[in-house]
Amino acid sequence: MNSFSTSSTIPAPSPYVSIPSEEWRKLADTTELPLSNRDIRNLASLGDPVDLAEVDAIYRPLSALIQMYARHTWQLLGDENVFLNRKDTKTPWIIGIAGSVAVGKSTAARLLQELMKRWPETPNVDLITTDGFLLPNEQLEQLGIMHRKGFPESYDRHGLIDLLSALKAGERNLRVPIYDHVTYDIVPGEYLTIDQPDILIVEGLNVLQPPRLSTTDGEFHAVSDYFDFSIYLDASEDSLEKWYIDRFHKLRTTAFTDERSFFKNYMHLSDQETDQLARDVWMSINLPNLRENIAPTRTRATVVLHKNEDHVIDQIHLRKL
Repeated sequence: MNSFSTSSTIPAPSPYVSIPSEEWRKLADTTELPLSNRDIRNLASLGDPVDLAEVDAIYRPLSALIQMYARHTWQLLGDENVFLNRKDTKTPWIIGIAGSVAVGKSTAARLLQELMKRWPETPNVDLITTDGFLLPNEQLEQLGIMHRKGFPESYDRHGLIDLLSALKAGERNLRVPIYDHVTYDIVPGEYLTIDQPDILIVEGLNVLQPPRLSTTDGEFHAVSDYFDFSIYLDASEDSLEKWYIDRFHKLRTTAFTDERSFFKNYMHLSDQETDQLARDVWMSINLPNLRENIAPTRTRATVVLHKNEDHVIDQIHLRKL
């Protein structure tokens, strides 16, 4: 039970232990589930079906596992303080969540946030997305990379790294830019404030990217350097394409109808035209980004959650200690 599913490309011997969902769900008997069906309906992203049964079987044990990791990290900090005869305060424990467009990252992140802040040791759990660190559309146009929005070069990577570094240093009241999915752009002058949470969840396409050489100080830096735990949501390319197209159809009759929407011209497309446009966007932007930048980071995650074609998690791969 040490090999990845066929959709993954982890060489044997694998650094992961692979657990079928049927076995994983047995772990749920030892943890509480403080979420109701209403909570889950409010948290689920558009087009990402998730129900109480899956939260009970998958996310409840996962939140307990994460609590275990965090608890032992903070215990290690205490032991280190005793050893070095110093007193360092507990800094935010950071979780990264990565995966393709349409795989369900946002739903997973919000579910874990709600579950984990109900644990007595971590009542203050914040969530940010890397969308807030996308370069403004005007800057993307100037750089000639508007068509590569979502690729690593379209983000203010240094801004995100600086934020995480400041969090780990214990700084307070840090500002995170806000991204508007209706206007498809950064909101000027508006920020989310992060003030020393117990746990911070960072969700985004490329958060598990390996270090790159900084042009400013000649050192290698990566967002993932600041993660204490990481999760990759995995699915086959065929499933991801289908889910993306389905979501695009739903957005055409919801978010795209807003007069402020960047995509408002799409709401008048026929079903056939919408289907073709969504498929073109997937093939020209999202699939290349997945293959070149996102999927190769899968083996850097602490946990890989694999979804089948029905959007149901059927395998959990946990990195061996």
